[in-house]
Amino acid sequence: MKTALITGASSGIGKETAKALAEEGYNLIICGRREGRLNELKETLSKKVEVLALSFDVRDKEEVFKKIENLPPDFSNIDILINNAGNAHGLESIQDGSLDDWDAMMDINVKGLLYVSKAIIPGMIERKSGHIINIGSTAGKEVYPNGNVYCASKHAVDAINQGMRIDLNGKGIRVGAINPGLVETEFSDVRFKGDKEKAKKVYQGFKALQPEDIADIIRFVVTRPYHVNIADLIVMCTSQATSTIVDKN
Repeated sequence: MKTALITGASSGIGKETAKALAEEGYNLIICGRREGRLNELKETLSKKVEVLALSFDVRDKEEVFKKIENLPPDFSNIDILINNAGNAHGLESIQDGSLDDWDAMMDINVKGLLYVSKAIIPGMIERKSGHIINIGSTAGKEVYPNGNVYCASKHAVDAINQGMRIDLNGKGIRVGAINPGLVETEFSDVRFKGDKEKAKKVYQGFKALQPEDIADIIRFVVTRPYHVNIADLIVMCTSQATSTIVDKN
């Protein structure tokens, strides 16, 4: 039985991915900051597979390594790592941006991904097998007005994904990224700091991607034959052409 570790599993893409992989029979390590939500998800999915809920903040380097280095024996061999945790904070021009927002985006989206990967990759190398999926964004492929630092953080994920694939070549580890466009999750609630009306308008007038759509793609990616690696995949809803061109009614 294979084990998958998913960061940012308390909501959105991470939560739906956990559900999808449970359907495929993967044992799960679901990670996130909101312990209550993780436990609710664990209770649901434990009816199908073995589930371990780990509550930690990927920004906390010491906590990341402590949690992963002390996994119970039944969960210690991680076959699939899904680096999903990530957030956008604010939507201001570079001159008006908040330093706290910048720190949060770089710490979660870039450094958090690196910390978790650093803790898990040695075990994969030792076993000469593993699969790492980094959840990027179309923001890592282009830059849009007021996206500055968020786009920079996702461009970094794009570079890390490529570098990871090069450095781990020959180690038996598959590495790839999925880069979604507009997905209707709590993403905009966080970006606009709880302004639900403003967040709601982001997805009005068109059918955005749903978390289940990305989860279904992740399910496809991890179930390919071992010699097949989906290295870099961009996914947008039909109404979206670029970050700034969206066909709204």
